[in-house]
Amino acid sequence: MSIADKQQQVLDELGLFQDWQERYEYVIGLGKQLPEMPEELHTAERLIKGCQSQVWLEATSTDGKIQFLADSDSVITKGMIALFVRVLDGESVDDVLTADLSFIDQTGLKEHLAPTRANALNLMATQMKQRALEFAKA
Repeated sequence: MSIADKQQQVLDELGLFQDWQERYEYVIGLGKQLPEMPEELHTAERLIKGCQSQVWLEATSTDGKIQFLADSDSVITKGMIALFVRVLDGESVDDVLTADLSFIDQTGLKEHLAPTRANALNLMATQMKQRALEFAKA
């Protein structure tokens, strides 16, 4: 399944919900489904700087595919990073680098979040692409 297909799947699933309370619960549920990030990976180097909540991101590359692991001390923020992990995890370095992540704008989340949380979405996307760039240079 391509990144665009995964993005459309997320948008379709969010479209099933009638109100924002249900959509928030869905996003929070995605965060709860993330694999547990070991406590020893909760380091300053893995923090996404500029987020209101603490968000940790780990990336590894195997055979040209990136695996992302993420966590947050906030349930809604953990759900937000889970959206990106769901879309980008297991994709090639090149596909992550060239991915159009504007699908997050189509979710409508930014309009229903505090400005600092909405900005965190951009920071998350940027940081995931930055990790991919590090693998591309290696």
